[in-house]
Amino acid sequence: MKLNKNHIYDGLVTLTWKDDAVVLIDQTKLPNKLVYRTFRDYNDVARAIKKLMVRGAPAIGVAGAMGLALACIRSRANSKSDLVIELQHAYDVLRLTRPTAINLLWALERIMKISRRGKTVMEIKQKVVQEVQKMAEEDIEINRRMGKIGSGLFRDGETVMTHCNAGSLATVGYGTALGVIRAVKESGKSIKVIATETRPVLQGSRLTAFELQHDGIDVSLVPDTGVGILMARGVIKRIIVGADRILRTGHVFNKIGTYQIATLARAHNIPFYVAAPLSTFDFKSNVEDVVIEERDSKEVSTMAGKRIVPRGIHIFNPAFDITPPNLITAIITEKGLLKQPLYKAIRNIFRVYGTQHGD
Repeated sequence: MKLNKNHIYDGLVTLTWKDDAVVLIDQTKLPNKLVYRTFRDYNDVARAIKKLMVRGAPAIGVAGAMGLALACIRSRANSKSDLVIELQHAYDVLRLTRPTAINLLWALERIMKISRRGKTVMEIKQKVVQEVQKMAEEDIEINRRMGKIGSGLFRDGETVMTHCNAGSLATVGYGTALGVIRAVKESGKSIKVIATETRPVLQGSRLTAFELQHDGIDVSLVPDTGVGILMARGVIKRIIVGADRILRTGHVFNKIGTYQIATLARAHNIPFYVAAPLSTFDFKSNVEDVVIEERDSKEVSTMAGKRIVPRGIHIFNPAFDITPPNLITAIITEKGLLKQPLYKAIRNIFRVYGTQHGD
């Protein structure tokens, strides 16, 4: 699937709005099959988000917005007030699918604001569809800007590490962390990537390896338990990851395992970068306010449908962890590079560009 309008992007596109339906790559089938699913009901989009058919903070944000658009265009409401009530119900269903990634809330709120501003049912439907199409295009444009800003941090011939999947498959297209890596290659520099397997759902081995190989970027895999020895051997020169939520303090919520990688990076004096759009920043919450999603224990206890853990064993399966700001070298955004002290840099950039989620 390609999004060619205005030549924005010709690579792998994770989801799009087509013929009043949501079309997305079913990431549970990767890397063995590239399968596209078409959804015409917002409840199906909600299930797709919950089952990780679509994942990655920017991607689930746009997917949630498109789910609201489906609820909007298929509504039989005759008045604006009735339509907004229906959309609020769909909003509640979609919002509960993934509690940690802030982009989902940001995207749903953006569509709800559009719906409240419309004067008639027809106008609201038209404006909501236009908005989700605009959001998809903006996502790719923002990622490309981030990539260009971040590419200057990397030198020719370096080997970098990334964790989980923060690429095209985690966004509409191009990617955040992997978008920076793409931009490094596009600038003419040589770059090698080592991806962690990212247990238990294996986003690194299934998704990151797939899309980097798809784009002709040199990629190798390492078990999550092997990152320390590669750092100790001097193989890794820099680390770059994405984010699901960043607080005003600079605390980064990202895929489980990020914190330990950042800790090891500090011990080995390796720069640790986070790439995320401004829509990922949360100015309202404190660290203790953010819900860390706990996923099904079967993700840990089974592999390829076969149980690998003794029955009766308690299993912890948090989907995310928290990396404190002192372990982060810089955050790459579409509006510039945020350096230490992060809380000041974050405050300053939002003074200029405004918050994404209210004051």
